[in-house]
Amino acid sequence: MSDTNKTTPSFEQALARLEEIVRALEVGQAPLDGSLSLFEEGISLVKLCNRQLDEAEQKIKILQAAPDGSMTEADFGGKA
Repeated sequence: MSDTNKTTPSFEQALARLEEIVRALEVGQAPLDGSLSLFEEGISLVKLCNRQLDEAEQKIKILQAAPDGSMTEADFGGKA
């Protein structure tokens, strides 16, 4: 995710970049400042992915709503 790219990456793009960051940090050859920058970018990507997953979950809940507007058990992980 570069500063020149102002568009929000898709979930898949963010996850792929996050995997790249993890691999780079595991190698451990980047200087401290570089590692901190990668870590910061990774945290931002995790937050983005979590937000996108939360939004998808909300859409699923809406789609699973019963015809009378009530929520079904599936909305609560099968627990009543």
